[in-house]
Amino acid sequence: MKKQIIIAIALSVSAFSFSQKKELKAADKAITGKNYAEAKAALKEVEPLLSTMDDKYKAQYYYLNASALYAGGAGSMNDIDAALKSLENVKGDYVSESSELKQTMVNGLLTKGNKFYESKDFANSSKYFEKAYRLSTKDTLFLYYAAATAINVQDYDRALTIYEELKNLGYTGIEKQYFATNVESGEEEVLDKATRDLYVKAKSHNNPGERITESKKPEIVRNIALIYVDKGDNDKAITAIKEAREENPEDINLILSEANIYYKTGKIEEFKGLLEKATQMDPNNPELQYNLGVISADSGHPEEARAYYEKTISLDPEYINAYINLSALILSKEEPIIKEMNGLGSSKKDDLRYDELREQRLDLYKQAVPYLTKALEIDGKNISAAKTLANIYSILGEKAKHDEMKAKADALEAEN
Repeated sequence: MKKQIIIAIALSVSAFSFSQKKELKAADKAITGKNYAEAKAALKEVEPLLSTMDDKYKAQYYYLNASALYAGGAGSMNDIDAALKSLENVKGDYVSESSELKQTMVNGLLTKGNKFYESKDFANSSKYFEKAYRLSTKDTLFLYYAAATAINVQDYDRALTIYEELKNLGYTGIEKQYFATNVESGEEEVLDKATRDLYVKAKSHNNPGERITESKKPEIVRNIALIYVDKGDNDKAITAIKEAREENPEDINLILSEANIYYKTGKIEEFKGLLEKATQMDPNNPELQYNLGVISADSGHPEEARAYYEKTISLDPEYINAYINLSALILSKEEPIIKEMNGLGSSKKDDLRYDELREQRLDLYKQAVPYLTKALEIDGKNISAAKTLANIYSILGEKAKHDEMKAKADALEAEN
């Protein structure tokens, strides 16, 4: 009786083995015929038998399961994730086939990522590039593409995570490029060495050469810093920017970003120092001159501010805010004059002083008029400039100009 039981069990195992082979063969055939739903159904029949399978058939199952999930590139991201997990279980047999499938998946992901990129769907493009890297971690360039495309859609949190990973990996992106000029188009093309040499030999290309690309590390640390600035994480931003500036000390944008953080946190001297450094590096930048004017005015140095504003205008005659701020700087001198006028008595001496102060006040208005007029020429809808001019003309006693400017100011207000 004992012997019969053993035979019965042996027959049962044999039956299971036959069923496994049959279903696995059916799944393999379905995948070859691109009938992925049929393959999944066959594999579903095998799944309960996994614990009794030989290692060889287990490896085949996991490989076929990954193939069915990937579905020749039609599988979703979740399907691809499941396919990868399935491939992790492949040992011994089917390892080489699994490696080939992984490479096929990488190529398919890159193709889709490029298509999304070309159609400006950067969000999906970024996800496919990152997934390609997860399948082939030696290809860190794919991870760099994932970060760059995430920046395009302002997905800064995701971009930051990827950039930090690239930084920790020590990624530089430095590579040797082979290139040649396409004879027909006249454009330079980057090619692999063998293809370039073949094209040059065939005379479809000429002027072959090679070069070492620049490191992408400065860009990576710079973007990390700027993302922290955008997030308002000032401490991390300062740390990141200092590191970024070590990588790229001539990057004015980094200097300005660091200066901006100091300004936000009330460290005005540090802000001004960096702004002056940036101005020395780019003396013909009107924006830098203007900002130095603003900080000089705010810190109580009006003459210094005026020089910066005038320099701004000399570099960019259409820089409207410089004209507005110059007029404001001039008119700010009015307050102490009015204060002294109101404090005078009725003596002859006081009357003479009053007349002097009145002339000084009128002279200030006359100095401000050209700047406000120019500002209004640049921006005909500037209500503030029109109103200020109307008030000035009223005080100067120029009735016709006052009426004209008041009508303009009223019309602009009505529009808004």
